[in-house]
Amino acid sequence: MTVAKNILETIGNTPLVDISSLSPNPQVKILIKLEGVNPGGSIKDRIALSLIEDAERTGRITPGATLIEPSSGNTGIGMALVCRVRGYTLKVVLPQNVSIERRQLLEVWGAQIIESPGSEGSNGAVRMAQRLAAENPDWVFLYQYGNDANPRAHYEHTGPEIWRDAPEVTHFVAGLGTSGTLLGVGKYLKEKNPAVQVWAVEPPTGEMVDGLRNLDDGYIPPIFLQNGGEELLDRKTIVGPKDSLAWTRRLIDVGVFAGISTGAALAGAVKAAQLIESGTVVIVSPDGGWKYLSTGAWTDDLDEVVERAKRIIYF
Repeated sequence: MTVAKNILETIGNTPLVDISSLSPNPQVKILIKLEGVNPGGSIKDRIALSLIEDAERTGRITPGATLIEPSSGNTGIGMALVCRVRGYTLKVVLPQNVSIERRQLLEVWGAQIIESPGSEGSNGAVRMAQRLAAENPDWVFLYQYGNDANPRAHYEHTGPEIWRDAPEVTHFVAGLGTSGTLLGVGKYLKEKNPAVQVWAVEPPTGEMVDGLRNLDDGYIPPIFLQNGGEELLDRKTIVGPKDSLAWTRRLIDVGVFAGISTGAALAGAVKAAQLIESGTVVIVSPDGGWKYLSTGAWTDDLDEVVERAKRIIYF
């Protein structure tokens, strides 16, 4: 192992682990890619670095720049990490009702928090960031939901890593958030093998599942439309909050301590395993469980945790 020149060089090349003991079908393997080992603790480190490096190359960011970005968690944390190392100022528009760990981590990396109404969720944060960026043209708004550097990070890195480690992959299952992971990885895998199926996991309409969105709730990320998301996806699977939490707990049986969106992805993978005769399903674990301890996701009554999640954004 070589010595990294700085912490940003350690982003990516995350491990792929066999968790097939959780598969309901002995003919279907389930592999999980552990993105929580990235230095900022999530897969969003990849797009944070990609967004900022792309803006540096094109001259949108110059030394001493101030950036603004809406986030309910991991993207803001990843961008705060990169900005701290690169010497930029970052303002994060954050819903008021996010979990305490998210706020603390953003403050640790030096981000300046601008609160948006908690009742409006992440969509409200997006609207406020758009307005503030228009009012402050000297601030740089990279806009993860509409920036092709987001899916490109996964097309150039996450997808090739999965293909390198598991060329036998038949299904890729991931949560639908900004849609960058699904678009980038899905496009790459289908180019390598057109038979690979890409399945999206989304919550029921009107319900919140950690890190995920339902496109029927009124906001479709521009990158999803720009990159032919509907044509790329082979199936969308609905996973509710309770199933997401239940499968997050089941991951402990195989020694994986992961965030709640990982449980949603695993629930989707289990559904896939029940529907196909054989194959290899790859899922992404967007982050580790450390930032979710205040949710009581592993210790409290499951129904109580589900109710609590209606008031507090944990992603």
